[in-house]
Amino acid sequence: MSKKLIAEALGTFILVFFGCGAAVFMGAQIGMMGISFAFGLSIVAAAYGLGAISGAHLNPAVSLGMVVAGRMEMAEFGGYAVAQIAGAIVAALVILLIAQGQPGWTVAENGLGQNGFGPGYNGEYSLAAALLFEVVATFIFVTVILGATHEKAPTAFAGLAIGLTLAAIHLVGINVTGVSVNPARSIGPALFAGSGALGQLWVFILAPLVGAAAAGGVYAAGLTRPD
Repeated sequence: MSKKLIAEALGTFILVFFGCGAAVFMGAQIGMMGISFAFGLSIVAAAYGLGAISGAHLNPAVSLGMVVAGRMEMAEFGGYAVAQIAGAIVAALVILLIAQGQPGWTVAENGLGQNGFGPGYNGEYSLAAALLFEVVATFIFVTVILGATHEKAPTAFAGLAIGLTLAAIHLVGINVTGVSVNPARSIGPALFAGSGALGQLWVFILAPLVGAAAAGGVYAAGLTRPD
């Protein structure tokens, strides 16, 4: 179990370091499309590098979806979630320390790749829009994961399918919320980004968990399970 938790922490570190790091260090150069693919490619890297150890959930919502779908024991969920959140926090801290090496850079002015909504954040979408996007996007993401990792699916391509799906979700939703679909990914940067990000953090914990649980329930009912 300890090996699985190390893999989950390291994999989530990779996700946040690549994705949020792209936004912080290269956002002006690569834009939203580049950031989208950084998140997607991070999943591909972690899935093929660490998936054989832990399944590379890298996301408490994915782990919850697995529990509801009947493919993971609830006893494992807590350990996975703690490891994922720890990996995200360390990654956000590393990004912060690197970013502070640039003269004039501040978290308040430049951000840390944190999620958000409303006035002053990207497209300034409403709370209702943010909640709806995160629930629907997470439902889609977890549905793809459950299907791509089923024993009847061509599992050699699972990591690629999952990574491309995350990239596509970002292409649709970065302007809405910055895209969470992952409570750990949101918690890491928010802890260092200030009260605004922390005040909105509940949205990026609750909505992904709801969407993932719904996807797991639909799968458990056999509606999206290929058997």
